[in-house]
Amino acid sequence: MDKLEQIFLGQAKLDEYIRQKRNLDFTSEEWTQKKCLALLDEVGELLREVNYKWWKNPKTVDKDLVAGELVDILHFWVSMCLDFGITASDIHKIYFDKNKENFNRQDGLSEKEGYEI
Repeated sequence: MDKLEQIFLGQAKLDEYIRQKRNLDFTSEEWTQKKCLALLDEVGELLREVNYKWWKNPKTVDKDLVAGELVDILHFWVSMCLDFGITASDIHKIYFDKNKENFNRQDGLSEKEGYEI
Protein backbone atom coordinates (compact mmCIF):
# COMPACT_ATOMS: atom_id res chain seq x y z
CA MET A 1 0.00 0.00 0.00
CA ASP A 2 1.47 3.37 -0.96
CA LYS A 3 1.47 6.48 1.20
CA LEU A 4 -1.53 8.11 -0.44
CA GLU A 5 -3.56 4.91 -0.06
CA GLN A 6 -2.58 4.83 3.63
CA ILE A 7 -3.86 8.40 4.02
CA PHE A 8 -7.17 7.49 2.37
CA LEU A 9 -7.54 4.41 4.59
CA GLY A 10 -6.73 6.39 7.72
CA GLN A 11 -9.26 9.06 6.77
CA ALA A 12 -11.96 6.47 6.07
CA LYS A 13 -11.39 4.99 9.53
CA LEU A 14 -11.50 8.43 11.18
CA ASP A 15 -14.67 9.44 9.32
CA GLU A 16 -16.45 6.27 10.37
CA TYR A 17 -15.23 6.61 13.96
CA ILE A 18 -16.52 10.18 14.20
CA ARG A 19 -19.88 9.24 12.62
CA GLN A 20 -20.40 6.42 15.10
CA LYS A 21 -18.96 8.14 18.18
CA ARG A 22 -21.05 11.28 17.64
CA ASN A 23 -24.07 9.49 16.15
CA LEU A 24 -24.04 11.67 13.03
CA ASP A 25 -26.38 11.05 10.14
CA PHE A 26 -26.30 13.66 7.39
CA THR A 27 -27.18 13.34 3.73
CA SER A 28 -24.33 13.24 1.21
CA GLU A 29 -25.18 16.80 0.25
CA GLU A 30 -25.06 17.96 3.88
CA TRP A 31 -21.72 16.20 4.46
CA THR A 32 -20.26 17.92 1.41
CA GLN A 33 -21.53 21.31 2.58
CA LYS A 34 -20.12 20.80 6.08
CA LYS A 35 -16.77 19.54 4.84
CA CYS A 36 -16.43 22.39 2.33
CA LEU A 37 -17.07 24.88 5.11
CA ALA A 38 -14.59 23.11 7.38
CA LEU A 39 -12.00 23.07 4.60
CA LEU A 40 -12.51 26.81 4.01
CA ASP A 41 -12.06 27.43 7.72
CA GLU A 42 -8.78 25.51 7.66
CA VAL A 43 -7.64 27.55 4.65
CA GLY A 44 -8.40 30.67 6.70
CA GLU A 45 -6.28 29.30 9.54
CA LEU A 46 -3.44 28.66 7.07
CA LEU A 47 -3.73 32.22 5.76
CA ARG A 48 -3.40 33.57 9.29
CA GLU A 49 -0.18 31.57 9.71
CA VAL A 50 1.44 33.13 6.61
CA ASN A 51 0.86 36.82 7.35
CA TYR A 52 -1.75 37.67 4.72
CA LYS A 53 -2.84 40.72 6.71
CA TRP A 54 -0.65 43.39 5.17
CA TRP A 55 -2.03 45.92 7.67
CA LYS A 56 -0.45 44.06 10.61
CA ASN A 57 3.14 43.56 11.62
CA PRO A 58 4.24 40.13 10.35
CA LYS A 59 5.16 37.37 12.74
CA THR A 60 7.71 34.66 12.10
CA VAL A 61 6.16 31.91 10.01
CA ASP A 62 6.24 28.61 11.88
CA LYS A 63 6.70 25.76 9.40
CA ASP A 64 5.23 23.22 11.83
CA LEU A 65 2.04 25.26 12.27
CA VAL A 66 1.78 25.68 8.49
CA ALA A 67 2.23 21.92 8.04
CA GLY A 68 -0.47 21.27 10.62
CA GLU A 69 -2.96 23.49 8.80
CA LEU A 70 -2.11 21.85 5.48
CA VAL A 71 -2.76 18.44 7.04
CA ASP A 72 -6.10 19.70 8.39
CA ILE A 73 -6.97 20.78 4.84
CA LEU A 74 -5.91 17.36 3.56
CA HIS A 75 -8.16 15.61 6.09
CA PHE A 76 -11.28 17.32 4.77
CA TRP A 77 -10.20 17.07 1.13
CA VAL A 78 -9.57 13.31 1.38
CA SER A 79 -12.82 12.86 3.29
CA MET A 80 -14.74 14.48 0.42
CA CYS A 81 -12.93 12.29 -2.09
CA LEU A 82 -14.05 9.25 -0.12
CA ASP A 83 -17.63 10.52 0.00
CA PHE A 84 -17.70 10.58 -3.78
CA GLY A 85 -15.99 7.20 -4.22
CA ILE A 86 -12.77 8.78 -5.52
CA THR A 87 -9.81 6.56 -4.62
CA ALA A 88 -6.13 7.30 -4.11
CA SER A 89 -5.48 5.61 -7.47
CA ASP A 90 -8.11 7.82 -9.12
CA ILE A 91 -6.45 10.93 -7.66
CA HIS A 92 -3.03 9.79 -8.86
CA LYS A 93 -4.27 9.35 -12.43
CA ILE A 94 -6.39 12.52 -12.49
CA TYR A 95 -3.53 14.55 -11.00
CA PHE A 96 -0.98 13.47 -13.60
CA ASP A 97 -3.44 13.86 -16.48
CA LYS A 98 -4.17 17.42 -15.32
CA ASN A 99 -0.48 18.10 -14.64
CA LYS A 100 0.32 17.16 -18.24
CA GLU A 101 -2.48 19.43 -19.48
CA ASN A 102 -1.19 22.28 -17.34
CA PHE A 103 2.27 21.93 -18.90
CA ASN A 104 0.65 21.83 -22.33
CA ARG A 105 -1.23 25.03 -21.54
CA GLN A 106 1.98 26.78 -20.55
CA ASP A 107 3.68 25.53 -23.72
CA GLY A 108 0.83 26.61 -25.99
CA LEU A 109 -0.04 23.00 -26.84
CA SER A 110 -3.52 22.95 -25.32
CA GLU A 111 -6.81 23.52 -27.08
CA LYS A 112 -7.89 25.53 -24.03
CA GLU A 113 -7.86 29.24 -24.81
CA GLY A 114 -6.34 31.99 -22.72
CA TYR A 115 -2.93 30.53 -21.98
CA GLU A 116 -0.99 31.92 -24.92
CA ILE A 117 2.32 33.57 -24.01
